[in-house]
Amino acid sequence: MSELLKTPLFSLHESLGAKMVPFAGYAMPVQYPMGVMQEHLHTRSGAGLFDVSHMGQVILSGPSWEAVALAFEALVPMDVLGLADGRQRYGLFTNEAGGIEDDLMFARRGDTLFVVVNAACKGADMARMRAGLPDEITVEELTDRALIALQGPGAADALAGLDARAADMRFMDVTDLTLGGHEVWASRSGYTGEDGYEISVAAQDADALARTLLALEGVAPIGLGARDSLRLEAGLCLYGNDIDTRTDPVSAGLSWAIQKVRRRGGEREGGFPGAAQVLEAFANGPDQRRVGLKPEGRAPMRAGVEIFETAEGGAPIGAVTSGGFGPTVEGPVAMGYVMANHAVHGTQLFGEVRGKRLPVEVVKLPFVPANFKR
Repeated sequence: MSELLKTPLFSLHESLGAKMVPFAGYAMPVQYPMGVMQEHLHTRSGAGLFDVSHMGQVILSGPSWEAVALAFEALVPMDVLGLADGRQRYGLFTNEAGGIEDDLMFARRGDTLFVVVNAACKGADMARMRAGLPDEITVEELTDRALIALQGPGAADALAGLDARAADMRFMDVTDLTLGGHEVWASRSGYTGEDGYEISVAAQDADALARTLLALEGVAPIGLGARDSLRLEAGLCLYGNDIDTRTDPVSAGLSWAIQKVRRRGGEREGGFPGAAQVLEAFANGPDQRRVGLKPEGRAPMRAGVEIFETAEGGAPIGAVTSGGFGPTVEGPVAMGYVMANHAVHGTQLFGEVRGKRLPVEVVKLPFVPANFKR
């Protein structure tokens, strides 16, 4: 652990009895004494506090909002220019083959763009932005801020007790709040499928703010283990597992994230890396699709399990990319890719586990309905 990077909440995790593991170069809590199963269920019923300070936080600024937005649109297939002040969107960095280099969140704060990228990709993402944006755009990595997430149906009441403005925020709103005397940037978003908030706070204030939140009724610390099972039940992609440099957004089921203005016939059609390949997948459909997979019985099908059309013989037609036990649904759940002609909901396929092919059904995602604040 001594060679790993530490977030501003490292000492707090240790004091709470967290089991620390290496993750994306950081020492991160995988679970607390409550255990992964109970942490998962607590987030679904109350409010869970997550440390996501390992993720990259970046501010893009320039001579005007239009200059910043149009420059960023050269790197992502999203409508950035049309983003209203105080609103956030999900985004993707694509490569020249139409693959996904990273997924991210970006928010408009006045004339600046606040970008949050994955921890494992942030070095490459910083280099991509610095190389791909014009000189008039300043790329500032925020190394003096922590990022924490408060997730679950109890999150709004907990946060509103500290700043009433939190209750008025809609899903994907971004605003400044004062929580326990600390000025923060908050978005009503998260990666659990539940209502909740992601909170960017000065690193020096992070420990005190986290302790203030944990002292609230119904709030408990949650580790990476439950974060993974929560996002899997919610049908949300994990970069490096469910999406990567070889996956195009259409195959990944992320077409919804590409607004019409950037598609064929749109006012600002294309203009991003791999646009020809991505727009072709829109027009003619992809060869494979990301689907939900529900194994029969109790045995989980984990990442790497090959998927077959029949119980015997034949070549694989896909593979599991994320899988495990879903505490909310009380059974195994998985996601993966199958050939497009096998992606219809209700299709029975077979996953090969330890040399034995077991039945698995193609099902609609998510496994647990989203509980976002609309």
